[in-house]
Amino acid sequence: MQMRKIALIGECMIELNGIPFGAMTQSYGGDVLNSAVYLTRAGGDMLDVHFVTAVGTDALSEGMISRWQQEGINTALVLRDNVHQPGLYLIQLDEKGERTFLYWRNNSAARYLLRHSDYPIVRQQLQNMDALYLSGISLAVLPEDDRQLLLMDLKQLSSEGKVIFFDSNYRPALWEKDAQARECYQQMYAITDIALVTDDDEASLWGDMSIEESFHRLKRMGVKQAIIKAGERGCFYRDLSGCDATQQIEIQPVKPVVDTTSAGDAFNAGFIAGLLNGKSVHDSALMGHQLAGVVIQHKGAIVPQAATQGVIARFFNSNEIGEDENARDDGTSASD
Repeated sequence: MQMRKIALIGECMIELNGIPFGAMTQSYGGDVLNSAVYLTRAGGDMLDVHFVTAVGTDALSEGMISRWQQEGINTALVLRDNVHQPGLYLIQLDEKGERTFLYWRNNSAARYLLRHSDYPIVRQQLQNMDALYLSGISLAVLPEDDRQLLLMDLKQLSSEGKVIFFDSNYRPALWEKDAQARECYQQMYAITDIALVTDDDEASLWGDMSIEESFHRLKRMGVKQAIIKAGERGCFYRDLSGCDATQQIEIQPVKPVVDTTSAGDAFNAGFIAGLLNGKSVHDSALMGHQLAGVVIQHKGAIVPQAATQGVIARFFNSNEIGEDENARDDGTSASD
């Protein structure tokens, strides 16, 4: 199988994790960057994973790029901004591992990606990709004019045959109003090959009352295939280009749940890694569940490489992944 190239477009911020005025650790994260890290780990030698963003020229930016490279991410399309720096966010966890966030990102380098003088070079390089991935946050953090420019670029790239993956990842605080988000998402869904969405987000933004209602709406909007992540129920898949029935790929709960940060990002990475490596939709979704199941047992968005090696190795070494892995205690996770 020929190596596949995929570009993930988004932001990365400095992460603070802990108790205000108490014990706190510093790392980095961002929904698309999280997926890039886990996709690089899960994709093996057959995926060339590019991260597309802008960072500063400060020491924190230097440190992030160095760590992305250590993960195997291709950083050739990471632009350097000598005016702006990375954004910042703080994660606070409750006793169940659920998280709340505080953000400082309004003047981040990633927000001005499309205004960078070298963005036209990045845009040209995207034509060499096989697939592109972005999220609702990737779109929301951009100024309106820049957002429309990116949508136009993606529409052109889609017409050239690039596979478009999109995670809606709706965050109300990033949009001026719901109607603005809905208009943007409608444009995005019209060029999306595979949507990776969450039932709660779809209900919040669109008022969907069921998984089936979400599938019908996504089909009307032009999405070709869709995965709907549904927490403890696992996920649901449907090929919207035909009349295929809905598939439910169930999960096994894991314990302990330490931190649900980036569970959905890890699921997306596992699913895409499986799909681009020739696995079935069912097995790719199982891979997503299993990878997310490992991630939520650790603190922070990016867990140590050693923590994810086992589940990835078992997945790609097993010809009967559905039978082998469903029986494991550490196998799967609610991927929200």
